[in-house]
Amino acid sequence: NDVYLEDLASLLPEMEVVPMKQALHGADFFLGLSAAGLITGKEVKSMGKNPIVFALANPDPEIMPQEASHAGAAVVATGRSDFPNQINNVLAFPGIFSALIKKRQTILSDAAKIRAAEAIASCVTPGQLKRGIIIPGVFSRGVVDRIIEVL
Repeated sequence: NDVYLEDLASLLPEMEVVPMKQALHGADFFLGLSAAGLITGKEVKSMGKNPIVFALANPDPEIMPQEASHAGAAVVATGRSDFPNQINNVLAFPGIFSALIKKRQTILSDAAKIRAAEAIASCVTPGQLKRGIIIPGVFSRGVVDRIIEVL
C-alpha cells in the first residue's frame, strides 16, 4: 500500500545509517530478506539477550539455524521447509483461498489478513510453544479450518 511506503519513507531522513554489523549490536531482532551467509554467529552473539533471528533468504538463509541457535538466538526461523519455523505464505494460502471461495468473496481486507495471521498463530498452543516451535508447520492439522473459521 502506497500510504505505508510514504510513512516509511518519511522516517528515513531522520534515521542514522550505520553498517549492519553495528546495527545488530544490542538488537533484539534480525529480519533478513536478502542473501545467504550475510551474518555469522559473531553478529548474533553481539545482539541483545535471547535475540530473535528470522533469516528468510532462500534457498540459503542469512545464517543457518544451527549456527544462530549455537550463538545464542532464542528463536530462529527461515523460509525453508527443512527447518522448523518455516515462514512462508504457503501456510496461509490454502485457508485464505478456501474461505474466499466458500464465502464467495473477491476482496481480502487488511483486517482479514490480520485475522488469518492470528488464526495461524493460535494453532500453536502455549504448551507447544518453545524455542523450536513458534509457528505451525505447513502440514499441521487444523490450520486451514481455523483460517476459514475467522474469515
